[in-house]
Amino acid sequence: MTERRASGGDMLTLDVPEDGGVRYWLLGLNPVAKLLAALTLSVGLLPAMDAVTGGVVLVGVLLLLPFSGIDGRTLLVLGTPFLLMGLSSGLVNYVYGEHGVEGALGASVRLLAIALPGLLAAVSSDPTEMFDGLVQRLKVPERPAMGVLAALRLIPLLADQWRTITLARRARGLEAGYDPVRAVTLFFGRLFALLVRSIRTGTLLATAMDARAFGTGPRTWVRRSRWRIADTALLVGTVLLLGAAYTLSARWGTLVLLFS
Repeated sequence: MTERRASGGDMLTLDVPEDGGVRYWLLGLNPVAKLLAALTLSVGLLPAMDAVTGGVVLVGVLLLLPFSGIDGRTLLVLGTPFLLMGLSSGLVNYVYGEHGVEGALGASVRLLAIALPGLLAAVSSDPTEMFDGLVQRLKVPERPAMGVLAALRLIPLLADQWRTITLARRARGLEAGYDPVRAVTLFFGRLFALLVRSIRTGTLLATAMDARAFGTGPRTWVRRSRWRIADTALLVGTVLLLGAAYTLSARWGTLVLLFS
């Protein structure tokens, strides 16, 4: 059983074997391979402004969801902000852009196609395995890599602190009611309080890590980050998907490049 947390502090459970099993094979891949695949798609889609190129990539990524072990609730909680970003981006391009509905649809699909692979790679990867892969495979310095690991581990704590701040202010009678202006003011007040608490937590964590000599010299490894044939196949498939998206868009005559 693999357990992860999402915003709000609620535990989100992925009911899959620890090794990912046969069906959920994406969980068994090296996190670095998934990260590189997501970066390849993100960078590769930057020049494409049309909906077809981004749409082909988006469909290809969506086809991987049944093999990731991510349940619908997790996807809904973590994907809703990106969906809202895509819709707002499309609306802005429709109102202020020069290409009307086509440009708005292209902007929305492109943003979702860039964001979803990164979300999929993050949720389907264990933070500790991600740290091992960054240091052992990509030769990232241990100190910043350890900082990334600590930040990922602290995300559930920040969600719990946000709930605590909200409940504490509600107990003091600080509620907006039906006043939208007061709601915005109280929101930024809670955000500032969370920022202060996160800085204090980060300072204590950094002091504790320095006291334990993290990142000050060579370290031994309990686990080795293994690179398998399936990891290479994922990167090859990513490049082929990106090439197929551009080829199909060019043949249909819908390809629009950023500086064309």
